[in-house]
Amino acid sequence: MTAELPIRRKPTNLSLEADLVAEAGLRRAVAEKAKRRWQEENADGILQMNAYVEKHGLPLVKYCMF
Repeated sequence: MTAELPIRRKPTNLSLEADLVAEAGLRRAVAEKAKRRWQEENADGILQMNAYVEKHGLPLVKYCMF
């Protein structure tokens, strides 16, 4: 068994190219918008599936090995 070493950290500042930061922010914003849109488009189906599971339990649960 190996002993766990304490993690030592030190705060630092990091400079990145503005284009890279803007691109990462844009990617994050697009991903968040896509997630919200998917949730809105599928809200009815999610509610129906949740109601089914609440009433009948998880489908195929008898085949789970955990």
